[in-house]
Amino acid sequence: MPGSWDLPAVFNCVRVSRLRMGELETEAQRTRAEVATYLRELADQLDGDGAVTLELGGQRVTLDPTEPITFKLEGESDWTEGDTEAKQSIEFELVWWRDATTPEEGQLQVERDGA
Repeated sequence: MPGSWDLPAVFNCVRVSRLRMGELETEAQRTRAEVATYLRELADQLDGDGAVTLELGGQRVTLDPTEPITFKLEGESDWTEGDTEAKQSIEFELVWWRDATTPEEGQLQVERDGA
């Protein structure tokens, strides 16, 4: 699919942690270069003024970000007395609002391959 974000091709997902009404989330361990490629491809979709498509394990979600977009960025470090490592993370979140007067208008439309 031209312009789609093919998550399995880039990340070969380790696991899908949850898929429920309104949310699709995944987690995988990758190299810094692979993460950079993922973020560049996502940025290209955002820059294109069209929809952003996330593909994951035979499922596809298309989102259409509207202006303005709130960009949340968090850097964090967790360490507990007795630990030998500190868990550090960078989290990105993009938030926007879309018109919806019913739950159906507000939920994500998840498409499944072969459906």
